[in-house]
Amino acid sequence: MQVILSAPRGFCAGVVRAIEVVEICLERYGPPVYVKHQIVHNPYVVAELEQKGAITVESVEEIPSGSRVVFSAHGSPPEDFQQAKERGLRVIDAVCPLVTKVHNEAKKYHREGKKVLLVGHRGHQEVRGTMGQVEMTLIDDAAPSDLPDWDADTEVAVLTQTTLSVGDTAQSIGAIQGRFPDALVRNDICYATTNRQSAVLEMAVLVDLVLVIGAVNSSNCNRLREVAEAQGTPSYLINGPEEIDPAWLEGAVTVGITSGASTPEVLVESVILALNPEKVTMLSGAEEDVSFTLPKELR
Repeated sequence: MQVILSAPRGFCAGVVRAIEVVEICLERYGPPVYVKHQIVHNPYVVAELEQKGAITVESVEEIPSGSRVVFSAHGSPPEDFQQAKERGLRVIDAVCPLVTKVHNEAKKYHREGKKVLLVGHRGHQEVRGTMGQVEMTLIDDAAPSDLPDWDADTEVAVLTQTTLSVGDTAQSIGAIQGRFPDALVRNDICYATTNRQSAVLEMAVLVDLVLVIGAVNSSNCNRLREVAEAQGTPSYLINGPEEIDPAWLEGAVTVGITSGASTPEVLVESVILALNPEKVTMLSGAEEDVSFTLPKELR
């Protein structure tokens, strides 16, 4: 068996920054440090931080008054900040700067009097955070034709979740523009999502099987699996080697491996070790040199 590794893969700059925020807080202030929602969508990363003293919660009400809390990389709605203030919590916001950019766009276009449409996955944490910024309408990318019954000349601004499928988003935006021809479109899919999907498109046609390493609740990991599968290549999303079904490998001469933006490389390495291939080849892909500064409280 041969393994072909997709590149780029794994951690993006926003994930690196968010994990670093929690680690610095633990080192500087000592445990416990509370984290509102999983800091990034990967159980291995969350467990590692919890072993160091982080405590993951899903609501601000769960956090004892006066505690220190890190808000996750996906972004949080304003009511979380208000509740934290009322409880005397010391908040450090680890939201990805590219998600903050979407929040700022939403506020700008709302101030200008435009109706804001957000293309995204209903219920995803990033969507919850963005939807809370101003009044807007969610266009679930699973049902892009379910559009509001507004006049065709309504001033509309279209924003997107940062971790969507590039192809599916284009279809959703096309449907919106068909209804609202003058809609202002800001495609906010981030560089890491775009680069990883492009790399998987290239890899999927070269292999018999694709394994995407990452969590089931990770939007960008799910999109990688879908992109590969759309090329006609059997594709599976797994957290690690223990989830590999031997039946998948029957007759597979070449296995492609990639990982999502919240997946540590150690999990990729563990899958390769379990497969024990005769050869490992890495494809060349887009170079990424993006980095983000820490929140002002930690600089």
